[in-house]
This record gives sequence, C-alpha cells and structure tokens, in this order.
Amino acid sequence: MFTGIIQAVGQIERVTPVGEDARLNIAVGDLDMSDVAMGDSIAVNGVCLTVVEFDQQTFQVHVSKETLSCTVGLDTPKAVNLEKAMQLADRLGGHLVSGHVDGVGQVVKFDKLGDCMQLVIRAPHAISRYIAVKGSIAVDGVSLTVNSVDGDVFSINLIPHTLEVTTLKLLGIGSRVNLEIDLIARYVERMAQWNNEPETA
Repeated sequence: MFTGIIQAVGQIERVTPVGEDARLNIAVGDLDMSDVAMGDSIAVNGVCLTVVEFDQQTFQVHVSKETLSCTVGLDTPKAVNLEKAMQLADRLGGHLVSGHVDGVGQVVKFDKLGDCMQLVIRAPHAISRYIAVKGSIAVDGVSLTVNSVDGDVFSINLIPHTLEVTTLKLLGIGSRVNLEIDLIARYVERMAQWNNEPETA
C-alpha cells in the first residue's frame, strides 16, 4: 500500500524487452534506498512494482505484459514519480493507494489558475462513476483531490509544491496518465451490489 505522497522523481534509464515483458532500470533520484530490500514494492508513476535488483543509485523491476498493456509510461525512458510502500507507522498524508491502475486518462486542459495549475483529465467511462467531487484520485501515483466532475471529465488544482516535487508539471494536452480510483468507492459499490442480490440457500 502507498499514500500517493511522492518521495522522489526518478528516471527510467533503460527498458530491456524480456519476451513480451520488460525489465526497467530506474535511477532513484533523491529516493532513500537505505531501507530497501529485495522484493520490496516501489510505486513507479502509480504502478506497484517489485524490486528485483538494486543499489543506492538505481533499482530494477520486471514488468509483465499485462501491466504494460493497462498502464502508460513504463515502456520508454522518462522521468517518473517514485514512492516506497508505506509502513504501519507512517503518516497517511494522501489517501490509501494500492498501486493497481484502474485506467488510463488523457489530459484535455492544463492551464494556469492563479499560482496553481488546473489539470483537466478525461477518464475511461468505465471508471468515471467512481470519481466524485472532493474525493481522492491518484494521477501517475500522486494523491489528489477532485474539484469538479462533468461526465467522464474531471478537474484538479495543482499547487506549486505538487508541481515542484512530481512529474505532473511535464504534462500537456494529450498526455496520458495512470489513474487509480479511491479504494473506498470500490467497496461502497460492492456493498451496494451485495445488498441488492437475492439470498441463496
């Protein structure tokens, strides 16, 4: 589990095909690797990946064909948001994030709004029903608050600090982003479905 509070911006330096999968070599930037062990989870642009090799400057992960098919930003060298898995004693400054991407959205507007930037994204229709005003959503692994929703389109205001410490400042119209809906929304829907299902003997 993660919090959506980005700990460092790293860089995918190399993507090596492994059959239909891929192995990524990622420079960690300012990410503290002193407590990382083999098999640990690190979220890369919101995607939970397992460390298979590492040192203090880089780590490597194996990405399956399935993960590559339902996410963006893992198949080419680029800057990426990094977050180590949370510990039980950590502050939950963002919201609970699983690192399992629900869909890929597309930026339709990215404009200055005072000292902030307004980010407007079109979400896949299948997950739009989970996106609510003042609810939480992870965009490329960053925990953010939804400001408005209109059908499949939602908006977020990005404060200067968020822009400074994440890759979101690099987005533009047409950019594709990994989206993860709030876990609570999923469970609420499932409970509602369960209450409407007939009892079986």
